[in-house]
Amino acid sequence: MRILFFLLPLLLILTAGSNHPSPEDFATYDSLRYPQEVHLRNLRQLTFGGDNAEAYWSFDGKLLTFQSNNKNWGVKCDQIFYIPADGMKSASGTRPPLISTGLGRTTCSYFLPGNKRILYASTHLGGKECPPEPERAPGGKYLWPIYDSYDIFVADLKGKIIRQLTNTPGYDAEATVSPKGDKIVFTSMRNGDLDLYTMDLNGNNVKQITFDLGYDGGAFFSPDGSKIVFRASRPKTEEAKREYLENLKKGLVAPTEMEIFVCNADGSNLRQVTNLGKANWAPFYHPSGKKILFSSNHASSRGFQFNLYMINEDGTGLERITFDPVFDSFPMFSPDGKKLVFSSNRNNNGTRDTNLFIADWVD
Repeated sequence: MRILFFLLPLLLILTAGSNHPSPEDFATYDSLRYPQEVHLRNLRQLTFGGDNAEAYWSFDGKLLTFQSNNKNWGVKCDQIFYIPADGMKSASGTRPPLISTGLGRTTCSYFLPGNKRILYASTHLGGKECPPEPERAPGGKYLWPIYDSYDIFVADLKGKIIRQLTNTPGYDAEATVSPKGDKIVFTSMRNGDLDLYTMDLNGNNVKQITFDLGYDGGAFFSPDGSKIVFRASRPKTEEAKREYLENLKKGLVAPTEMEIFVCNADGSNLRQVTNLGKANWAPFYHPSGKKILFSSNHASSRGFQFNLYMINEDGTGLERITFDPVFDSFPMFSPDGKKLVFSSNRNNNGTRDTNLFIADWVD
């Protein structure tokens, strides 16, 4: 069915009268791209197997850092790797360079200015083994683990840890760097709730910038570094607040009800962008600084289908970007705004693999 779906547009061209398809016709319908994905061109697959996600660009646009649990690479849970942005030169099964220690579990890596160092969060100081994943009770909510052993580290491209940026008790993770190269934004539970903080590149001058009850995470700076976009849950009722706090005590959070928010880089002028219901997350600013790409399941009847959407910063002009029937998420524009990297379940031969894809962006 998937092969026929991709071939259908081309078959329509070939059978439409006596006109022969032009090179532009073939370029329009890349084999990995759904015909409705008009903002994407020259879509290419970068990884092949396992769960690969959160691919983020180096400042010069030449490299991508990402997390993967590809068992063929000898890891048991998410570890941090990097690859050239134009793909691996060797066979697809070859393991790319490992940046993290290979111990514990990692998440949310990001390049620092100069393209020779990467920050990421890891639980390795809390134990060599992968921390246990939460069990989902039958009919129960899907829950994310918030491991209190996560701290944020800086490593070079050979995996040598240069500095530990956080050492407070509780969860510290989800760190990203301003395009200005001066600040880091991250999520921390040091005050008993999951809020956003900023700090200097060396870990100094830590400042809390969000204060409302709920999970604030997945934050990114705008292209000029003046604003921050993030996902947040905002429990409204007393019952919802109680459930949120009870889960938090267990090191868990339910990501099933989240919306997109923006604020100034100092936390001022906080405002909600989406009001779609369900799970809206993985936001990233469009190169213009006036629109936001994000992943959402708000249009899914059963809740499992996530696609990329774009919306104006004021909450108007919602537009669907991707159309995979299972999962598209973690969009990130290259520093020059010409390419988009994201994760998708497309082209996985019926497995549950999530791979990295890169495309030219068309406004």
